[in-house]
Amino acid sequence: MALIVGLPLIFTFLAFAQLSLVEDARLTPTRFIAPAALAVCMLATTWLLQQALPLHDQLLLPLITLLIGWGMAEVGRLAPPVFLQRQTTWMVLGSGALLVVALVPQGLQWLERFRYTWLLLGLSLLGMTFFLGVNPSGTGARLWLGVAGLYFQPSELLKLLMIVFLATYLAERRAALLEVSLRVHRWRIPHPAYLGPLLLMWGFSIILLLWQRDLGAGLLFFAVFLAMFYVATGQGRYVLVSLVLLAGAGAIGYHVFDVVALRVDAWWDPWREASGRSFQIVQALLAFASGGVLGQGLGQGLPSAIPVVHTDFVFAAVGEEYGLIGTLGLVISFMLLVSRAFRIALCCERMFERLLAAGIGSLFGLQSLVIMAGTLKLIPLTGVTLPFVSYGGSSLLVSMVMVGLLVRLSSRPTSPYQSSPAFIQGG
Repeated sequence: MALIVGLPLIFTFLAFAQLSLVEDARLTPTRFIAPAALAVCMLATTWLLQQALPLHDQLLLPLITLLIGWGMAEVGRLAPPVFLQRQTTWMVLGSGALLVVALVPQGLQWLERFRYTWLLLGLSLLGMTFFLGVNPSGTGARLWLGVAGLYFQPSELLKLLMIVFLATYLAERRAALLEVSLRVHRWRIPHPAYLGPLLLMWGFSIILLLWQRDLGAGLLFFAVFLAMFYVATGQGRYVLVSLVLLAGAGAIGYHVFDVVALRVDAWWDPWREASGRSFQIVQALLAFASGGVLGQGLGQGLPSAIPVVHTDFVFAAVGEEYGLIGTLGLVISFMLLVSRAFRIALCCERMFERLLAAGIGSLFGLQSLVIMAGTLKLIPLTGVTLPFVSYGGSSLLVSMVMVGLLVRLSSRPTSPYQSSPAFIQGG
């Protein structure tokens, strides 16, 4: 097991060594503080989990180690040194949070029992940003809460808490949602007595996010809700109707929100205002083009020409300096991570645990797909981070907590998956 985790750590150290040689013309010891911290945290986490939960999914930690290390190398390449220091701090905190969640003695009952409490906590933190919110850059939407020089984005935590709420509610009311229905003309819909509370809490979250113009998070909430509702009920027609409603809401948003109109126009014809409103997406496309198949090499390209490249456009930086090979490597890594989450969901006996794992996998997959497709101009761009890779402490922390939940869920595999190589005890 330690050997598997060591491979992405070697990749990370080599990336920082290359960065040091390109930018400093020598190997600078301070350049290796961040990868050394990652190595200590991941190796210690691996050893502790191996001792306490020997049957957990052995691929989760190597995958996130690769993604985190890759992201730290990109942050060190694209942002001032203080950003890498902050990302390293959040990585250490995230490692501790992963262990706490995975090893808590009570299992996951503490999540089930207080679903409304957790959700209200997340909504309260999000509401605090209306009065105490700040923006670390000094301008733009105030979506963060600042404490002792660290900034936390409550909407990132709310993603996880919403998944927990949906998993507990859908697991408890699944039979009622399927069996008790209300006829509207030719349609049968779930009875409002059971569907109403779910839509109320979810809708309130969406309204708060739209009020803050955090449209990327709002889109993810909607998509994850549909995915989990489909997993719980198997009713594909509700998903199709919801997608039609989403398209209608997008059309309304185009005329109501300037930021939506900007992103749709930039997606439709970015070259019209290539030096103005569409500058980011045009520069991202040029970065992919200049990267080719093998890339320019870390530190050799010009991804810094893209504004805020270390957050929303880090995928374009990978495309320029690692080429098609690097972007495919990232895509495959996320595919493996999502597939492990779904496999864990299949191994769970209880519906709550199954929905929780499926919800986490859906969030990782949808969030990665949305930002990568937006950077490639396949869909309008939304302001979300690439999990584990983009700069963002709160996103990294919450993502590592989600992996901790997956580790805990995978530690109790059931037949026929007990003999799967992914769950055997590693050395």
